[in-house]
Amino acid sequence: MGFTISVIIVSLLYLALLELSKNMIIGWCLALIGIVLMFVCRAYFMKKDKYDKKRMALMWVIFISYLMINYLFTGPEEKRVPAVDNKNPDVTEVVHVASGDITGVYNEDHSVRVFAGIPYAEAPVGELRFREPVTKKPWDGVLACDSFGPMAMQPRNAVIYDSLSTIIGYHDYKVRFGDEYVEPMSEDCLYLNVYAPEKGDELKPVVFYIHGGSLNTGQSYYTEYRGETFAKEGVIFVNFAYRLGPFGYYAADDLKAESENGTTGNYGLLDQIAALKWVYDNIEAFGGDKNKITIAGESAGSSSVNALCVSPLTEGLFRYAIAESSSILAKKPFHTFRTYEEAIEQGDILRKELGVASSAELRSISADKLLSTSSKNTAMTIDGYAINEMPYLTYEKGNNHEKALLHGFNAKEADVFMLNIKATRDNYEELIAEEIGDYAKEMAEVVPWNLPPRDDHIAIDALGEAKGALNTVYSALWFSYSHHVWNRYEVTLGIPSYEYYFTKRNGSLTNYHAGELPYAYGNLYRHPGLYDEDDYKLSEMMVGYWTNFAKTGDPNGEGLPTWEMRTAIQTKVLELGDTVQMVDDPNEKIYEVIDKYQSNEN
Repeated sequence: MGFTISVIIVSLLYLALLELSKNMIIGWCLALIGIVLMFVCRAYFMKKDKYDKKRMALMWVIFISYLMINYLFTGPEEKRVPAVDNKNPDVTEVVHVASGDITGVYNEDHSVRVFAGIPYAEAPVGELRFREPVTKKPWDGVLACDSFGPMAMQPRNAVIYDSLSTIIGYHDYKVRFGDEYVEPMSEDCLYLNVYAPEKGDELKPVVFYIHGGSLNTGQSYYTEYRGETFAKEGVIFVNFAYRLGPFGYYAADDLKAESENGTTGNYGLLDQIAALKWVYDNIEAFGGDKNKITIAGESAGSSSVNALCVSPLTEGLFRYAIAESSSILAKKPFHTFRTYEEAIEQGDILRKELGVASSAELRSISADKLLSTSSKNTAMTIDGYAINEMPYLTYEKGNNHEKALLHGFNAKEADVFMLNIKATRDNYEELIAEEIGDYAKEMAEVVPWNLPPRDDHIAIDALGEAKGALNTVYSALWFSYSHHVWNRYEVTLGIPSYEYYFTKRNGSLTNYHAGELPYAYGNLYRHPGLYDEDDYKLSEMMVGYWTNFAKTGDPNGEGLPTWEMRTAIQTKVLELGDTVQMVDDPNEKIYEVIDKYQSNEN
């Protein structure tokens, strides 16, 4: 009896391991064979009266070894993600773009055409590594754009870790057949996706979306910002991949010297600009209006939106901007932006750790090794080409490009970034000082350590009696303050600005960083069981606000609560939660302390 129970327990744990690791079906079959053989061998030895402790131990050693070998050799295969969820989708008409002809696929009800994996530049590999993106050469024949291109090179967790993250963080893990694969990752990543309704008599507005991920991770096709819903609302939606980490943001003086544009350190940003230019030049073929492009992004994508607003290379390429949970407008941005000197310093660290003297030598080093160093290459810089000066200076001169702005932040922005920090009454002020130095004491008076704890937390949070207060401070420092600053510039310049504050709790990411994404882009339906009727109502309103803004520069419309524009007098934000209404920004007093820090740091 003990043997049977032991084998069953080990087998169940092993099958769970196979599921969480997405091992191929053949691995499951071989595992079941091994389990059956374990019982058969025991029965055989018992029948022959040869079953003893020595044979039992040998059986277990062979069994466990067999299972581990099976696990290692039947790992998930690599497979590109299909453009639509429906199997065997119908193929669209042929569309002609600058480099050749393409076809896409229809979603199930033929309401949306999806063109996935369209190359917008040459693969930045070999001699093109650490260079500005190069226009894609023409191809022969018709390119089938029915699956998403590879994600950019980036640090990647083991599959089992991602599965556990989905269980613990998103509460959205599902056991299903057909997901036994991993998504491809490659330096050859410069592909974009277009979601469009059928072409009509009038050209449609376009949203050009930049994914987040700290300029170090992420992919173009994440389910939370796919564009079918926007396309159904008459707005063409485009998202894309761009170079990340050292491939996108490594800087070196020798690269600056070899560039005909005198640039280095902003290759990922230049990819974004190349993709935007591609959309401007080609979107009419899909029924889009190149003169009605809205750039949008979340987190590092939002910082990138801000960068596009100040880049001299993007003037005239878009009209409106949507920015969710970040910007680089502080005098001293807290993330995703650095001085040229800081960028060069990190580039020196990268070369030293890899044992090379020049950037040219780095072009022959494997992509995996480039990801292995301790250098931090996840921030834009002032290269004198894509960005000429600190972004706030461009706004002070009124040289930014957006004609209207929709932007905002979530209630618990910093929480998921602070999980491993235990905040107590004793270390609270010290933890704040890590970001704002001598102003920590004043901040601790504005936000006392014993602020009531937040309404929920992730199970692996280190917590501490001051954790709610610390998260409040860091949410403002890292995320919402930059929108407060952006508002001030827009009001001064007379640019319409609409700010939101997302507070809606739910069964998944709740109101943490990125929690608003499936609402704003209409993708709640991809997560059945996690959202209720109230969530869908809020999503419908948010999609309305976002698409109205893309069409007119004003999010307001029929059936929607009024979203008041920011003015010198009107300083409220639109709460997007259980109620949708104008409310005071809860962080105003915090911003006053950050303002003092920023003024004395520059």
